[in-house]
Amino acid sequence: MTIVFKLSDNLKREVIEHYKDTAKPSHPPYSVFQSEDCGTVVTLYESGKIMFQGVGADIDYALWRDREAFLNRRNIDSELAKKDAKDQKKKDELNDLTYKYASTVGSDEVGTGDYFGPIVVTASFVSVDNISKIESLGVRDSKKITDEKILSIAPKLIKMVPYVSYTLSPSDYNRVGITNMNKVKAILHNKVLNLLLKKESFEYDYIVVDQFSLVSKYFEHIKEAPEKVTNIDFTTHAEDKCLSVAVSSIISRYIFLGEMKKMSEKYGMTVPKGAGAQVDIFGKEFVQKFGEEELSKAAKLNFKNTDKIKRSL
Repeated sequence: MTIVFKLSDNLKREVIEHYKDTAKPSHPPYSVFQSEDCGTVVTLYESGKIMFQGVGADIDYALWRDREAFLNRRNIDSELAKKDAKDQKKKDELNDLTYKYASTVGSDEVGTGDYFGPIVVTASFVSVDNISKIESLGVRDSKKITDEKILSIAPKLIKMVPYVSYTLSPSDYNRVGITNMNKVKAILHNKVLNLLLKKESFEYDYIVVDQFSLVSKYFEHIKEAPEKVTNIDFTTHAEDKCLSVAVSSIISRYIFLGEMKKMSEKYGMTVPKGAGAQVDIFGKEFVQKFGEEELSKAAKLNFKNTDKIKRSL
């Protein structure tokens, strides 16, 4: 009787250890070892296949087949346990009510993942008295609501909350020449937070920023800023936990959409968002019509899209 079975990598060492006392001094080409005991020959090949031959082939095969199945089940259970733990952690984070019933200053940005268009960062203040009114508008993270909804509710928010926005144009972005996007974000967040807090003396409980880097790195990025806001709570999923961050996200997106519309009207072409393949196709057409110099006024040149566009010309 001959049976051939493919072993997983994590079982090979165990098989070799099991048969080491009965291993032959020599073994066939392309094999790792060959063992013979009680009329059964076991050969493990470099490919991971193991061959059982002889009267006890079915017994040895069943041993390792069942062991393989057990390890596979354990691995699956382990991965499921990790996923459950990760899902629970995210759920716990999203259920964090620390900022829900507090007066907060929060900032958020858009445009950092878009090849065309500016980066817009906004800081806003939401007082406890305004929470229910703002929530009634359906305020959420701008990435989770449609552009049409943003165009509808952002003008209302602008009238309701104190805020400061800063728009970094593509040409200014390219001129500054900072290739680390987290550094750009840190500098701009610090800028709008400073500007907002200078507007008036807000009675806030927390200043909240969505955590996009290590806290130590954030402050390293802004070390050259003449004024720094340092009493910040950095938290993941801040747009879902803190209303002022969600408001800032929506206002930033609203301004960004307006800038993209102006750009589309200027060039007579609908400028796409994002940085995917459709952007590369549009970029090629843009350069053919307006040239590379004009591209530097419309796009963030350090994105990989620039090389793809130039190669396609």
